[in-house]
Amino acid sequence: MSHDALNGHDAMFGPDALHNKYSLVKGAARRARQLQSGALPLMATTSMKACRVAQDEIRTGHVRFVVMPSPKAIALSAL
Repeated sequence: MSHDALNGHDAMFGPDALHNKYSLVKGAARRARQLQSGALPLMATTSMKACRVAQDEIRTGHVRFVVMPSPKAIALSAL
């Protein structure tokens, strides 16, 4: 895969939606677990696989993530 293709893949998910690729994987896994536990999909999709549905929801902006500050950062900001 070319470098441009990799950049296009990253752009598909948008810089605001994710902190990094690790966050994408963690978020998609969490959403997939919700779907497997009975949560309804937030959009129409052709896939029956929870992981694919979760990735599609993230890609289209139906699911967003908030990166919470670490407890250490919160304690330091209180000083």
